[in-house]
Amino acid sequence: MKEVVAASLAFLIVAGPSRADPVGDFYAGKPINLYIGYSAGGGYDLYARLLARHLGRNVPGKPNVIPQNMPGAGSLKVATFINGVAPRDGTAIGTFARGMPIYPLLFSPDFDGAKLGYLGSITSDTSVCITWNNSRIKTWEDLVTKPSVFGGEGKGSDPDMFATLLREEFKADLKLVSGYPGTADITLAMERGEVDGLCGISLSTIRAAHGDWLTLKKINIVVQAATKPDPDIPGTPFMPDLAKSPTQKQIVNLAVAPQAMARPFVTPPDVAPERLKALQEAFDKTMKDPEFLADAQKSKLDVNPMTGVEIAAMVRELYQTPKDVAQATARSLGAK
Repeated sequence: MKEVVAASLAFLIVAGPSRADPVGDFYAGKPINLYIGYSAGGGYDLYARLLARHLGRNVPGKPNVIPQNMPGAGSLKVATFINGVAPRDGTAIGTFARGMPIYPLLFSPDFDGAKLGYLGSITSDTSVCITWNNSRIKTWEDLVTKPSVFGGEGKGSDPDMFATLLREEFKADLKLVSGYPGTADITLAMERGEVDGLCGISLSTIRAAHGDWLTLKKINIVVQAATKPDPDIPGTPFMPDLAKSPTQKQIVNLAVAPQAMARPFVTPPDVAPERLKALQEAFDKTMKDPEFLADAQKSKLDVNPMTGVEIAAMVRELYQTPKDVAQATARSLGAK
């Protein structure tokens, strides 16, 4: 009997108590819904669906990630949904315009971008203004001196903000036709000749979805907007360099700062810290996952990730922008 007891104690000491995994237990058998702020076929949609195919296997409990398009108001619909009524238990993720985290700083205090939970971005990016090859707007000089019509999605979206910035700060004779569900819809209108082009489309989107535009020179890239010039389009005017005065440079720099976070993936505020951390770690693992990287390469999507921790720090810093600079930038981006 003594030998049996001793053996049992030895087993318990070696095996130890079973380790509970509350995060894995929570996600096991539950789906994560990924809400996409744009219509199908655009860059945000392509990147979101790429992530949805791979993120789940790196989350404890291996939940399925289900992408759902929720276009509206230049992705403001998803931003307000994630901030407001979406579940705050870690089963809802959203992606929206890169400028949306600072939307409250510039336009309306409906939510606080610094309180969202950031998983990360698959890539940083460069936004460009493009026109179709038969448009008379072919160069920066044409854009600021000739009348043009550009497509938009809604206040706070990149196409609207950059088109308005060009009109307000650089005096471009530009008419903005807003309300398109996404960039795929605007580019179709551009090809049909309904608009000259659009601003705020990502260079990565063009490479992935419209590579022939570049190889066959179907578009004119008029100007680029980013935190640094893109080496793949040398000679294309760089918007921050076009600013004339110190104040104008501050405005342009704040407007283009979100390019670094490209296509952010977020949770609502107040998600339990351990679940947010698990999602952030799963995102980071996915960025190094061979299957994910092979899928991205096959889909011609750039991978140059920014972590959720880095994005959160960046957003907090942007929220420290002096009030007068934020107000001036808001006016130049279309705030009334």
